[in-house]
Amino acid sequence: MSEMMKSLTALIVSAISVHLAYIGFIRPQADMIIDAAKQAGQSAPRDMLVILKDYEQEICIILMLWAGFLIISKCLAILKNQYLFSVDLLENGEESGGELKTVLSNLERLPAEISSTPLVIALMASLRRYLITSDVQNTSDAVESSIEALAIRHDAENSMIRYLIWAIPSIGFIGTVRGIGGALAQADQALAGDIAGMTNSLGLAFNSTFVALLISILLMFLLHQLLRLQDGLVVDTQAYCEKFLLKRISEK
Repeated sequence: MSEMMKSLTALIVSAISVHLAYIGFIRPQADMIIDAAKQAGQSAPRDMLVILKDYEQEICIILMLWAGFLIISKCLAILKNQYLFSVDLLENGEESGGELKTVLSNLERLPAEISSTPLVIALMASLRRYLITSDVQNTSDAVESSIEALAIRHDAENSMIRYLIWAIPSIGFIGTVRGIGGALAQADQALAGDIAGMTNSLGLAFNSTFVALLISILLMFLLHQLLRLQDGLVVDTQAYCEKFLLKRISEK
């Protein structure tokens, strides 16, 4: 399954699961709590179900689960292939140009999940450059180009995650505007002594922002962990190429 299909599947599963939880548990329980408070002549309590009951919070949670899936899947993909940096993929390939061709062929015959890793891609590009030019400087330039391409690819792949982290607080602010608008529309009732409608609308305004900001803080933490792993991958890939490839061909 392609990455795009996995991402869309995760979004659909998140949306269905969260919506079922809302219509089956969260909103019915929140309505019961609010009705009980009204019958007792009290305002709606600061219960977690009451805080989460509105549509803006539901959308924020769906996006949180989707963004969490994107971040965690990228982290796991990096950690899964971390063992490659302790393996000499160029073993027996330093003695002659013919053997380097054999090493390149061996790298190309690796399973797709390994040959598509940034490390193997950088090695194959660098080996091809050396076999064509027999020049260490050109090979070093190929390594640098592969590292720069890897960093650019990481930045492009993270664009959707950054958008979701920006969008979640924005959705919370939409709930704030909607709640304040509803409260102002019930100003006449509040002046007449009935403040229940206004307090409920203001509760929507503050609850949506509260939930959205908490979610954005959590996702920013996860994103920083992903960025740390990606930066480490870039550094490790460059160090591996210098140690196992450039050092060998420069000593020939």
